[in-house]
Amino acid sequence: MKYAIVFPGQGSQSLGMLADLADNFPIVKDTFTEASDVLGFDLWTLTQNDQEALNQTQNTQPAMLAAGVATYRALTSETDLSPVCMAGHSLGEYSALVAAGALNFSDGISLVRTRAQLMQSAVPEGVGAMAAILGLEDEVVVKVCSDYAGEGIVQAVNFNSNGQVVIAGNKAAVDATCEAMKAAGAKRAVVLPVSVPSHCSLMDDAAAEFKIAVDAVAFNMGSIDVLHNVDGAKASNVDDMKAKLVAQLHKPVLWTGSVRAMHDAGVEKLIEAGPGKVLAGLTRRIEKSLTANAVLDSASVASTLEEIK
Repeated sequence: MKYAIVFPGQGSQSLGMLADLADNFPIVKDTFTEASDVLGFDLWTLTQNDQEALNQTQNTQPAMLAAGVATYRALTSETDLSPVCMAGHSLGEYSALVAAGALNFSDGISLVRTRAQLMQSAVPEGVGAMAAILGLEDEVVVKVCSDYAGEGIVQAVNFNSNGQVVIAGNKAAVDATCEAMKAAGAKRAVVLPVSVPSHCSLMDDAAAEFKIAVDAVAFNMGSIDVLHNVDGAKASNVDDMKAKLVAQLHKPVLWTGSVRAMHDAGVEKLIEAGPGKVLAGLTRRIEKSLTANAVLDSASVASTLEEIK
């Protein structure tokens, strides 16, 4: 079976995540210990005991990177994996790069911590917002955003699946556009519980600063192709990889296109490594011929390995 491994991003975190996996695979806590050594605090204890701290962007991003890598390492401790390619949704792209050998794990933890801090400081809390628009074609969502004529900006930023697009921008603009989306026929327009309007032009200044941090980190092409969010394609070289990571901060996540590119490459199954089942749930909405497994505990490790062997 040809398969790809994908990694979830911010929003899939939950208190107590990977507890069962950690009880059965020592590599999970070892991975979090590596991350804790970089961060200077106990990241595993935080993820298991402090919901408020876990949901703070500067903690969520390294926690989700560690969770994705830990899950991947648990899988690889059981068998030699040979995915066609990898990808990650937003922050999950960093987990994919670490798993592919393109980015050192410790460097990745430092980098996403910086990313989170820059994103949080770019827009004061309460100024930005994001909302999920359900039941409209991508083109309609983009047009409704472009037709907005009030103050502030609003843009389509996450193309997650057919009929599911996330918009982001200034709070008042997002709120007004949600009403316009409903008038245009959206089934729902749901404001998301986030404080940072990711992947829109409000992150332009943060992206410029983030480029300095990215340029200071050593990357390589890795041993497995990673499809990037900004174009659904692999990087042509290290400079291209870095440019795509910087662009991802203030440009849309093209997840639908990324999954279709995996399908076109012969992938039959997506394996989601990390907490939650968001990406697995989106898969069949994008491409009906694809199946997906979410790996988040010891039972799902066993069942997934049985299927792909």
